[in-house]
Amino acid sequence: MKISGFTFLRNAQMLGYPFIESITSILPIVDEFIIALGPCEDRTEIMIRNINSSKIRIIHTTWNENMKDRGYVYGQQKMIAQFNCMGDWAFYLEGDEVVHENDLNKIVDCCKKYKDNNAVEAIAFNYIHFYGNRKSYLDSPSWYRKEARIIKNSIRTYAPDGLFWLVLDKNKIGRYPKAICCDVNIYHYGWVRSEEEMNLKSKKIQKFWGKKHSKIIYENIDQNIIKEFKGTHPIAVQKWLPKEDNVFIANKNYKLTRKDMKNRVLKKIESIFHIDLSKKHFIEIKKQNLQWK
Repeated sequence: MKISGFTFLRNAQMLGYPFIESITSILPIVDEFIIALGPCEDRTEIMIRNINSSKIRIIHTTWNENMKDRGYVYGQQKMIAQFNCMGDWAFYLEGDEVVHENDLNKIVDCCKKYKDNNAVEAIAFNYIHFYGNRKSYLDSPSWYRKEARIIKNSIRTYAPDGLFWLVLDKNKIGRYPKAICCDVNIYHYGWVRSEEEMNLKSKKIQKFWGKKHSKIIYENIDQNIIKEFKGTHPIAVQKWLPKEDNVFIANKNYKLTRKDMKNRVLKKIESIFHIDLSKKHFIEIKKQNLQWK
């Protein structure tokens, strides 16, 4: 069994991504790591080459600066990398996502277990969305709690944007992949970078969604969804993380939006009925219902 890791990057150093930490976190379990690298104005490529791993293969790409429809250019870049993966499984990590070293063997075992099961098309993971600092994460139905990040490389898929996949059946109508959930966390650090870096990122990428940049202020958030993280961070990312040890405090004068109030209602419903109302970009396969094909 072979596993290919892959991602796409552009100006990752300038925009504050922990991309080196992300790549190296799964490098021990992949047979290759493919990077679709767009034109950069910083040291991103130099930093990647300094990892000095024979598993890493860089593919230089161009970006369609005129593609402004719902982030489709991100899907194009993701697929360039995926189309160059040769493994049985393709493991996609975004540049701000890191895997804990304690979970690597679990991931490999999961890939081995379902490699020849045709009912399983993908593997999904739990998500921890850190916010503001190393001690705080977000718990809200507006932030996906699970996502598919490993796809079988033998099925016909494409990415309408960078986040998720669609499977093309014989009728060529896209649907979400059928995924088994692996009891492993993906540590998402995109909202831990500095506000300056986050706003620079927004200025550079919003055009690909046909949107204009609006200033991001971390404090303008509902304190109700911020929770204390009591676990341990992956070794790979510990030096990158800011040193704050307190739970992030939101602006006390922040006025809740309609979306915030809606999510409070949804969270209340979740707690009453013990359900998860967050968005899933996959069709979850319950292990007790899994049939071997």
